[in-house]
Amino acid sequence: MKLNERQNEAVRYVSGPCLVLAGAGSGKTRVITNKIAYLIQQCDYRARNIAAVTFTNKAAREMKERVGQTLGKKETRGLMISTFHTLGLNIIRREYKALGLKAGFSLFDDQDQLALLKELTEKQLDGDKDLLRQLMSTISNWKSGNLSAEQAKAGAKGEQEQLFAFCYEMYQAQMKSYNALDFDDLIALPVLLLKQNQEVRQRWQNRIRYLLVDEYQDTNTSQYELVKLLVGERGRLTVVGDDDQSIYSWRGAKPQNLVLLGQDYPNLRIIKLEQNYRSSRRILRAANILIANNPHVYEKTLFSELQEGERLKVLLANNEDHEAERVTGEIIAHKFLNRTEYRDYAILYRGNHQSRLIEKFLMQNRVPYKLSGGTSFFARAEIKDIMAYLKILVNPDDDNAFLRIVNTPRREIGPVTLEKLGSYANMRGKSLFAASFEMGLEQHLTGRGLDNLRRFTQWLVSISDNAERGNTVEVVRSLVRDINYEDWLYETSTSAKAAEMRMKNVSDLYSWIVADLEGDNYDQEEKSLKEVVQRLTLRDMMERGEEDEDTDAVQLMTLHASKGLEFPYVYLIGAEEGLLPHQTSIDNDDVEEERRLMYVGITRAQRELSFIVCKERRQFGELIKPTQSRFLDELPFDDLEWEASKKPVSQEERMAKGQAHIANLKAMFKK
Repeated sequence: MKLNERQNEAVRYVSGPCLVLAGAGSGKTRVITNKIAYLIQQCDYRARNIAAVTFTNKAAREMKERVGQTLGKKETRGLMISTFHTLGLNIIRREYKALGLKAGFSLFDDQDQLALLKELTEKQLDGDKDLLRQLMSTISNWKSGNLSAEQAKAGAKGEQEQLFAFCYEMYQAQMKSYNALDFDDLIALPVLLLKQNQEVRQRWQNRIRYLLVDEYQDTNTSQYELVKLLVGERGRLTVVGDDDQSIYSWRGAKPQNLVLLGQDYPNLRIIKLEQNYRSSRRILRAANILIANNPHVYEKTLFSELQEGERLKVLLANNEDHEAERVTGEIIAHKFLNRTEYRDYAILYRGNHQSRLIEKFLMQNRVPYKLSGGTSFFARAEIKDIMAYLKILVNPDDDNAFLRIVNTPRREIGPVTLEKLGSYANMRGKSLFAASFEMGLEQHLTGRGLDNLRRFTQWLVSISDNAERGNTVEVVRSLVRDINYEDWLYETSTSAKAAEMRMKNVSDLYSWIVADLEGDNYDQEEKSLKEVVQRLTLRDMMERGEEDEDTDAVQLMTLHASKGLEFPYVYLIGAEEGLLPHQTSIDNDDVEEERRLMYVGITRAQRELSFIVCKERRQFGELIKPTQSRFLDELPFDDLEWEASKKPVSQEERMAKGQAHIANLKAMFKK
């Protein structure tokens, strides 16, 4: 595909600093990859003197692949395409002596950081998990803002901030003695070094003679400093960004860095990419009119040469269960009518918690799905634990389930005991559960290990007997109670709040199981525990091959996770005040970033876009009646189709929904 006039201008302008304002779907990655090729093939730049930085490994990988397709291996030798943090790490590796580090320094992940901070602040914070997380976040923000421990202490206001600054100082001293760095150091240290050491700065400016930055609106203070220090006064750089897609302020991103660039480089060339190759004209018109409500330093208006397209639909639901049921039904019917693939559909939402009911309905209707940007309900550790207990009850020979739960919660059945049990079971050709009852095991295992193991397996037998004899619902409830699972969650979770959330997930699973055992609205027939467990285990089968990009599955993700992606058909659920815009932003009188999130959601859609609004919704145990999102009111009236004023359903659509429902029922009977 040929470059358009503006893309071409962005590729060929190399004599000074360049800001490419790239609207959604306007081909920004093509500009970066073509510019790298142009610099090497037409401008006599050597690949080893060019660096391109972005924010995720996935984006860096994609860029490398695209450049590799344009240029040969020989031409790209030495080319640096990486994330900001990888570039920072490369600088530190080469300059560790100048930073006062010893060779072979360690990198601390967030778990290492947390453990060290807990140890260092035992007197001050007394192991309070919430305060420790807050401290970690504050230290990260200080480092992202280029503040040393001394500067943080000098500027600290209030008792807590002063305490945190003191802890920051202790933490830094300990990290130095460990010869260790954390994630934020990978940017903060190169910035400090390049600022203070002219020789090192000169060396890196000679090494990187042209710098390209992707997703520039997501840079924080220290990342922008790093860019400036590497580029120097020559200003040989191209940054690509879109202020309308800046949705990461909570991570320290500063969209105003786009404005700063113009101040720091008065000869900055601004090139706007406004032609969108993704969405229908109607979808783009709605996006443009919405985002025009935000203030802009640089104005731009996206346009499309694609067809006018369908009107944007606003669907109504009675409550969140109905919302999930509706979306599932809409996708099944639409797919049937249009002979599309499941992968053509995306369901987007503001918060991860919104996916749970959608997952349930998609699973019940045998609709394959893939969840991104969050943990699938059935992939959560606490759900896997309880499911493993249930699997053992219905199939005692499931060794995987047995190994998962035998010491969860702890029963002092250690690795040595399990190793001896495993060897004996292999020798006898039995499952671990069955082998635990055999007299011959006593030749290999004695003492407390054997006693604890048999106490556990005998308890499982009694639970299983109760389930077969009578009240299965009561058995499932008593199982969770007998193992003191709630206490175990409070002991092992990062905070009391996290334990509470995890226990809520277990309660939700219990409710689903009870509804299934007793028969729900769709299926009045009572089921056995075995049937219920098999039904829920289907979820695991759906997750197989999830990493495969080509899986034919409906995509579920948060609006944040959807950035950079595109789908033919998009359903944006929870288009209500309090959810989108989020209540926190409303309370802080800061809805501009929420509007940008809505803009990102709208511009993911290629052909059709539907919003869902609930009349009632449960929130923190209360029933509320939300109002529709103000953002819906900001969209062009003529481009929206409100369900209330919709034409009657056609005979063809009614038949499609009916046939889809029959197919679904047949699939259920085949189980």
